[in-house]
Amino acid sequence: MEFQHRHASHCESGVMSSLLSHHGLPMSEAMAFGLSSALSFAYLPIIKIYGLPLVSYRMPPRHIVKGLQKPLGLNMRFETFRTPEAGEARLNELLRQGKLVGMQTSIFWLPYIPQDLRFHFNAHNVLAFGRDGQSGDYLLSDPVAEHAVTCAPADLARARFAKGLLAPKGLLYYPENTPATPAWEQILPKAIRKTTRVMLDTPLPIIGARGIRRLANAFDRLDAKNAPAATKLFIGQVVRAQEEIGTGGAGFRFIYASFLQEAAALLGKSQLDELAEALIDIGDEWREFALATARMIRDRDPLAPSALSGKLRRIADREQAFFLDLRRAL
Repeated sequence: MEFQHRHASHCESGVMSSLLSHHGLPMSEAMAFGLSSALSFAYLPIIKIYGLPLVSYRMPPRHIVKGLQKPLGLNMRFETFRTPEAGEARLNELLRQGKLVGMQTSIFWLPYIPQDLRFHFNAHNVLAFGRDGQSGDYLLSDPVAEHAVTCAPADLARARFAKGLLAPKGLLYYPENTPATPAWEQILPKAIRKTTRVMLDTPLPIIGARGIRRLANAFDRLDAKNAPAATKLFIGQVVRAQEEIGTGGAGFRFIYASFLQEAAALLGKSQLDELAEALIDIGDEWREFALATARMIRDRDPLAPSALSGKLRRIADREQAFFLDLRRAL
């Protein structure tokens, strides 16, 4: 079967959607994202990115790849390597066998990514599906690219073996079996309940709706009057994680809403369609928060972290109510 590149909103869900579809199980990006229970929120002050706390709007990298195994009866093989030479040799061997291979890379070192979109993020997922017969360049399906791309071996090796946080160590992954047609009426409710538990029941106060409120409290502690530069850095990090890194907070809510629409059709539950609309509205509110943040950073509006914390608390209240309704809908 000839591989077909597919554009997607998010790299990991896009890679798994393409990989599973290629192996005979048609799957949208939204279904891959929702079925792996990837939606979340986390404010992690002990983990620093560029010296600032990590804010995440989805589960950690590799969660989607690993999270689809159990519901789909899928056996994924993961391989890492000590040296770029070993990693390249194994990739070449798998491609000669005709395998479609997922890889974790640093987006900063991928030369086909426009310069202004590169940043040091070591958990960008792409698929390798062959090599150019003349140049030896790898044929890649990068979900964020509109079309399939090529990448020279040296550039790909640099991206696969980048150092730092979430260092990929040449990670390769591929399925060892063909996924069967899922029992949707069993696996979809389980996946949805898992997401509601993450957003509502996690004991750590930095996760889920409580985590959004904890971030709001952190905004209230910012000293905009005496430390405006530090304040802008902090709130800028939050909005960058929301709207630029990966798909962003609002984007992940929109993807999950699409998943709920698919689940509504498969389960015959019209209430999930109504909840999808509510989540789209919440995603729009995240976008409004991002816009307000950006205007303050660019001095178009007065720097007022307390106004932003108020918006975050309203979003937290809405997300808490939404996931309670989602739980009751099952």
